[in-house]
Amino acid sequence: MLDGGLERPSLGRVTETAEREACLFHPVVDFLCLGGGSLVVIMALALLSGSAVTLPAVAAASLVLMYVLNLPHFAFSYQIFYRNFTAKAFGRDYPPMLRHRYILSGIVVPLVIVAYFVVAYVMGDAQLLGFFANATLFLVGWHYVKQGYGMLIVDAVLRKRFFAPGEKKVLLTNAYACWGFYWLLANWWVAERDFWGLKYAMLSVPLPVLYAAGGVAALTSGWTIFVLAGKWRAEGRRLPLAGVFAYGTTLYAWLFLRLDPLFILLIPAFHSLQYITVVWRYQLNVEHGRPDASMPPRLGIIARYFPTAAHYRFTGFLVTGLLLGYAGFIAAPSLLGEFVAYDRITFGGGMFAFMFYSFINVHHYFLDNVMWRRENPDTGKYLFAHG
Repeated sequence: MLDGGLERPSLGRVTETAEREACLFHPVVDFLCLGGGSLVVIMALALLSGSAVTLPAVAAASLVLMYVLNLPHFAFSYQIFYRNFTAKAFGRDYPPMLRHRYILSGIVVPLVIVAYFVVAYVMGDAQLLGFFANATLFLVGWHYVKQGYGMLIVDAVLRKRFFAPGEKKVLLTNAYACWGFYWLLANWWVAERDFWGLKYAMLSVPLPVLYAAGGVAALTSGWTIFVLAGKWRAEGRRLPLAGVFAYGTTLYAWLFLRLDPLFILLIPAFHSLQYITVVWRYQLNVEHGRPDASMPPRLGIIARYFPTAAHYRFTGFLVTGLLLGYAGFIAAPSLLGEFVAYDRITFGGGMFAFMFYSFINVHHYFLDNVMWRRENPDTGKYLFAHG
């Protein structure tokens, strides 16, 4: 129907537009990328687990996904965190406490990690260096569950189905309880591991402690189900579905399947895809928010392939992430390992690979803890805008 020469939007079209704007990209895309899609892959692999070709095929797929997802997802956090870092850390546009966090995570933490590596190397103490592997694996798992919780909160905010402070505490407490139980279970399961050629000891966990941790995880999980059920009733039987699946998948499937060699190869890719989905929305909104976003790139030859400056800069962001990820995890440690002599008997053949891997993983945890905070003005400005 026409009204004054303009077509009146149908109710279905309005509903579709509103539904799309209540997502990072699209309801189905969000559901699949934030965790739901990984469940499909996990179930398919479980059915094929008896096949002789399954593990080699998964290993090959995980190698490809490492380059496409795992490595860039770390680099993207560096690109966002250190963009306009001087203004963030020393300017006046950010709250004082947030500026202090930028200084701590952006300057102090990396210097402390490097100093730790130098001391361990100068002392010739491989065990001291190996202790850092324990810290790395602890913070990586902590980061996993915190990200799963974050996905739920992001989806809830986008859909305007907010959780009360008390409900958030229950969800976060359960996330930490599940991680604590998994951490103790992993320590109990394996007494010693090899990480890039460095031996490091796991904790000796008494069975009563393990049972107690499992009990706490079970109780907080039940409490969480009670909270979500109450929310489901209060919201007219509607929940931020993609976020709920992201939270549950991260805390239960991704954590505890890491004990299985078949799944541990792919779970980092699932985690990275979850992270990248948020980062891509954030960065797209950054680019579309610039004054010249809709203008063509200045060079005609570039404009032939990229219709707007926003498309061009976003593609540059992605390519830079791929290159930085490859440089940080592959190229730099390989070159140093080849041309720098060190005691390989004491530190193993992968000392530099261990250092780079551990440094980036631990530092990434601190960067995210600053970038995605509620009080960070960039989060509200770019993550929840629609480009």
